[in-house]
Amino acid sequence: MNKQELIGVVSETIGLPRSDTSRAVEAMLETIGRELERGHEVRLVGFGSFSVTKRKASTGRNPRTGEPMSIKATAQPKFRPGKTLKDRVG
Repeated sequence: MNKQELIGVVSETIGLPRSDTSRAVEAMLETIGRELERGHEVRLVGFGSFSVTKRKASTGRNPRTGEPMSIKATAQPKFRPGKTLKDRVG
């Protein structure tokens, strides 16, 4: 399911026009992204938690040449499913 399909299903489920549902979904995704950018965690009880993990800088090897290369420190978004979601899937 892609975002447009999700918007369509939610729109039908709650009986709102597709344009209103689209704005609501976009606002939710924007808010989650903004909070992660600020370094905050977003918890949706029963669904899961979004957070940011930090990876340290490290040294790796270029797979083509075998030469050592430095890998910069990065921040990665992370999602941990909640119990209710885990129970539904598995």
